[in-house]
Amino acid sequence: MIKVDKITLGVIQAGLQQVCDEMDLSFSRSAFSPVISEANDRSNGIYSAINGSLISQGYNGLPVFVGTMEYSTSEIIRLIKEEKVEKPDPGDIYIVNDPYLGGTHLMDVRFAKPYFRNKKICFWLSNTGHWPDIGGSVPGGFSASANSVEQEGLRLPPVKLFKKGILDKEIYSIICSNIRISEQRIGDVKAQEAALLVGEERLNHLFNKFGDKLIHNAIEELRKSGSNQMKSFINQIPNGIYKSKAYVDSDGIKNVPLEINLEVKKQKDKLIFDLFKSSPPCIGPMNSVFATTKSSIYLAMRHIFPEVAINGGAFEPLEIKRPSGTFLDAVYPRPVSGCAAEVSQRIAEAVFLAFVNVLKHRVTAAPAGTSGNFALGGFNDLKESNFVMYQLSGGGYGGNSLNDGISNGCSTIGISKAPPVEIMEQKFPVLYNHYSLHDKSSGAGEFRGGFGLDYEIEILCKEATASFVMDHGRYGPPGVLGGTNGGKNKVKIKRKNKKDYVPEHLSKEQDIRLKKGDKVQVQTPGGGGFGNPKKRKKHLIINDILEEKISRKDALKIYGKKII
Repeated sequence: MIKVDKITLGVIQAGLQQVCDEMDLSFSRSAFSPVISEANDRSNGIYSAINGSLISQGYNGLPVFVGTMEYSTSEIIRLIKEEKVEKPDPGDIYIVNDPYLGGTHLMDVRFAKPYFRNKKICFWLSNTGHWPDIGGSVPGGFSASANSVEQEGLRLPPVKLFKKGILDKEIYSIICSNIRISEQRIGDVKAQEAALLVGEERLNHLFNKFGDKLIHNAIEELRKSGSNQMKSFINQIPNGIYKSKAYVDSDGIKNVPLEINLEVKKQKDKLIFDLFKSSPPCIGPMNSVFATTKSSIYLAMRHIFPEVAINGGAFEPLEIKRPSGTFLDAVYPRPVSGCAAEVSQRIAEAVFLAFVNVLKHRVTAAPAGTSGNFALGGFNDLKESNFVMYQLSGGGYGGNSLNDGISNGCSTIGISKAPPVEIMEQKFPVLYNHYSLHDKSSGAGEFRGGFGLDYEIEILCKEATASFVMDHGRYGPPGVLGGTNGGKNKVKIKRKNKKDYVPEHLSKEQDIRLKKGDKVQVQTPGGGGFGNPKKRKKHLIINDILEEKISRKDALKIYGKKII
């Protein structure tokens, strides 16, 4: 075994990271859909050919995909070994979105390409992109009241979409026959392919520069280093059992909250996560497949310990018991459209709440914890074409031990940002009447939470159908250590000469029929407050008043007369 010195190890680690970063950049720059090209709802990575474990992921890739893509790659490898999937040849690219094989919701479509060296599979290159539509009962795929996965869209097992570098037109035609705005999908398909080809080219350069043996030895060293890093941080946590609870508003059908009940056992340099006391499987689409449940815990630990390298070794000290019999281990045909964007964030929130008392300088109060998924579909009579618009939105971050939370930040699960208003108005028949911070949504504390977002869309085409899957409409993001909760998610449908409509499930609804001039207002949650509000420093309160983030009257009410 060739020994790898620390400098060379660092260079190779940076080289692998650069490969993934270039894949991310290529994907976003060449994608057609704003949700990928502008919002960056995508990820790329390199995975082990032996067990699918993560070797490297793009720095700007969606963190929630870090575990699901690892799981999905391992499932492809397993199915190939069992001869249930056709063996790969050079140039082949598999497509898969089956949530029960390591996926998330059906809109997250994964491509996987074997990377060959000396006629053997050396790695797997994989990426995931959020397609704006995958068929199903509603435009955009976010069916708020689906009771089976078939209602959510087209489910794809691992099949070769590209064979020896050539697009399989028959499989592609089947896909296009089952989704909306199919004529636009070739842009995203080619973008995903291009990203993998860029990764292949950059890996060839890396191998040619350092040699196969040195690269493989370095990867093994990096895996061990990632594991040791995570263990060293886990050792900051005293041995014991840590508990917390978080809640999903409802499943979209039965209007009662779903409970995430977490117990974490710290044992030496290991953390054991147990969710077995959580709510049973639900009828609606807020079930989470096990791959997403695992990935949610991974990303939460990455938020707490961001210094740890991103590779499979970092997850080895984390044991996650399979929560069979709960809504966090969905099996076919349970619907799952809300698992990645919403349930995953409640799971991460539960992890934060479990550790906030022992890791006060690392864990924040709860963030907004929703992607604000809003889909609008119909016929754009201005452009004489069908359209599907997908809008995600930010919210407030929780306060922490040193600072206030960020306002209108990206969601817990990633770096995806809301597409620019100008892009959305250019591509879709909508007008944004306002786009501002959600007033009074910040949780109070020694360090307050950030503010959510408040926007209103007016429909410009004759007719359209709206659907949305959001969360934190029943309860605001929890404050911690004496801080108050952040503001709730709110949705209003405004029609001419009619009373404003607030959905029964508050944050989930589908098949809302809209006409020209109708409006939809969305207010996303603010972050929870951190610490006792009475300890907030006077100059911070005054700054908030001067910047009109809080009125003098409200400041007096929350913080007391003596400090104003």
